[in-house]
Order: sequence, then C-alpha cells, then structure tokens
Amino acid sequence: MKQQRITFTNRSGETLAGQIDWPADEKVGYRAIALFAHCFTCTKNIKAAGNISRALTDHGIAVLRFDFTGLGESDGDFADTNFSSNVEDLIDAANWLAEQHAAPSLLVGHSLGGTAVLQAAPQIDSAVAVATIGSPSTPEHVTHLFSDKAADIERDGSAEVLLAGRPFTIKQQFIEDLHKQPLADTVAGMRKALLIMHSPIDTTVDVSNAAELFTQAKHPKSFVSLDTADHLLSNNADSSYAARVLAGWADRYLPDAEPGPGAAPGHTVAATRTGSFRTDINVAGHDIVADEPASVGGSNSGPTPTALLDAALASCTSMTIQMYARHKSLPLTKVSVDVTHNKEESDGETITVFHRNVTLEGDLTDAQRARMMEIADRCPVHRTLHSDVQVRSTLTSH
Repeated sequence: MKQQRITFTNRSGETLAGQIDWPADEKVGYRAIALFAHCFTCTKNIKAAGNISRALTDHGIAVLRFDFTGLGESDGDFADTNFSSNVEDLIDAANWLAEQHAAPSLLVGHSLGGTAVLQAAPQIDSAVAVATIGSPSTPEHVTHLFSDKAADIERDGSAEVLLAGRPFTIKQQFIEDLHKQPLADTVAGMRKALLIMHSPIDTTVDVSNAAELFTQAKHPKSFVSLDTADHLLSNNADSSYAARVLAGWADRYLPDAEPGPGAAPGHTVAATRTGSFRTDINVAGHDIVADEPASVGGSNSGPTPTALLDAALASCTSMTIQMYARHKSLPLTKVSVDVTHNKEESDGETITVFHRNVTLEGDLTDAQRARMMEIADRCPVHRTLHSDVQVRSTLTSH
C-alpha cells in the first residue's frame, strides 16, 4: 500500500486533509476508488480505517479517507458543523476524486460515518456499492452520547461535552439538524448494492439499528455479523475480518472481476496494434481508444490524438467552471465547451491557436458569467498549454 497525503477545499471554503491509499503494484494500477467516512469525532487515522484500507488496496481498490471539517488535520470549527455538513464534505470529496483521479465506485462508512454515507450515496452517482459498519439507522442516535447535557444545550444554545475523553462543543443547531434527516426514505430509494456489518454485542450502537437499515433497503443487500467485535473494531482481528469480507463482497459489484493491467495513478499507458493506427489507452484504470480516420489509413475506431488534446482542454474547462459554481452556490445548470485548434501566423511565426467557445446555462448575471470565463483560464490543462513544457523520453527494454 502506498500513501499519498492530499487536501481539498469543501463548499464552505475550508481545507480538508485526507490520505489516498493506493495499491502497491503500480504495474497493475487500481480498478476502483473507495471513499471512507470515519466515525463520530474520530479521524481518518482510526485503526479500523487503516486495516480496512489495507485490505481494499490488496484487492486493487484505492481508498480516500479524510478528516471531516473541524476534526483531525482539517480546518474549520467542529462546533459549527452538523450531520448535513458531514454529508456535504463527503460529496465534495467525491467530486474532488472525480476531478483529480476517478469518481468513487464504493462508499464505506463506520458508525455515524456510515449513516452519512447512506445519506450522501444518492448524490454520488458513480457509487455502485455502499457498506456500513456499526452504523445507526437514524442520525439522532448519537444524541444519547450527550443526553446529560441536553437541557444545557437547549437552554444556552450550546454546551461542552466529553466524547471519547475529549471535550467538544455541541450546539443546538447540531441537534436540530440530526432530527431533520430523512434517512429511512433515502435508504429505501438508494438503489445501490448495500452491505451492513454490525456486531451483536455493540454497546454503542445496538444491532437493532442494522435490522432497521436492512428492512428499509431494497435488494441487493447483505448483512454480516461481526460476532465478538466492539464498536470501534479495536481488536485487529475484528477489523481485518471486516475488511476482508468487505473487499470480497465489493468484488461482485465493482468494474472488472479481477484487477487487470492498467495505468498506475498519474500514469497513462498506450499500446498500438501491429499494422494499424488503433491505440488502446489506459488512463488510471479507464480504457479509451485513439485512432486515425480512414482517409489516412486508420479505422476511425476512436478520436485522433489531437482531438483528445482538444477534449482534455474542453473537459477541464467545463469541470473547473462547474467546481467554481458549486463553491459559490451559483445557479449554473449546464456548461458546454467547444474546442478546436489550428495553425496560424503571428508576427512572422507559426503558432498553435486553440479556439474555445464556452456556453453557460442558468439564471446568471453578466458579472457572474464574466467571472466564470476568468476562472476557465485557471483550469490545469489551460495552464499546462501556456507553460514551458518538456517531454523526456526513455526506452524500456523487454
């Protein structure tokens, strides 16, 4: 397992700290990415998260685990967060993965993190499978952890409570938000494969919560008893068992039954067939095809390499604008970007000119549209095209 420390910005502007665990074999690459949500007031470094991540990477599944706002190494004030903001953090993490690597196919949550994953799942279209570990069937279940302070919170608007031996400020808005969550309806309409793992002797979240979730969910759904495990899976044997079960279960729903040859994170592998221009490309686990038109001897089975370059600029521009619009909560409904390029003469020199036509749909002001066009120039592909670029080649012996 190889670890990569990352940060991303959530919709509220806070910088959240995370870690991606990649499969160790770069020749194989990764077949999918999982997004992991830790338990209430925990961090990404809880032992169970590490064991689960390790087992998933052994199966070719990369894992992003991060600290929710106000916890661990992430910015923000925990007192100002709530269940809804945790769900938003998960969606923002999924969007970051989609922009930087690949959208997550598997969602995994421990305790209240599992409940948040269930609430977020319908808004993460790429996820085909969801797994929970010791998770409450209702978010308000956590209120029992500070029930002795409930009167103080209601009277004063907030109170300091001890959770796992650490002081946290809980505000009235946190409790009110917990009671607003329509989790039962969300689970019933989720339409994703669901694995529920729970210990029958869990004293923090009773196993009856697992029964409620299982009853609410539609098939395909599965339940696995974690037998003698405690709530935090503090025994390595218990967390390792849960991890192996999870990895084996996920095999059925993730792309490709077994990890296949592909590009390692940050790598692109291209192989051209003998006697043709058709080139099979693997970009970080995603397969695409490039070719040349029949007029120059190709089979026209895919876009040309230069067309892919246009597509890279177009898609990067669209994603960058969309990310800005989400961050600013702007009423942007659709971005369309048309890119072509050609050679032109400028001051006696022949240069390559990209023509980019951007269409923004939505009830936007002229100022907002102008700002989005400025943001378009910040997309990573645009910046790369305007930077000094070198290609350094090596010949690999076989």
